[in-house]
Amino acid sequence: MILGVPWWVLAVIILIFFSGYMAFRAMVAERRLEQQYAEREGKVYIERMRQEKEQRDKKRQQTS
Repeated sequence: MILGVPWWVLAVIILIFFSGYMAFRAMVAERRLEQQYAEREGKVYIERMRQEKEQRDKKRQQTS
């Protein structure tokens, strides 16, 4: 016993902090994955818009 506190109470407190730390790391990693996915999908969307604009411009030039 340290300062009148049983060892298992200290172990539980340490495990609570460790659990919180691991949850925080998981949250940060999940946020990073979501950000990468959003950026990748955004690039695909912008590329598709650019291609459609080029097709419209081609059609416009052909009809002119």
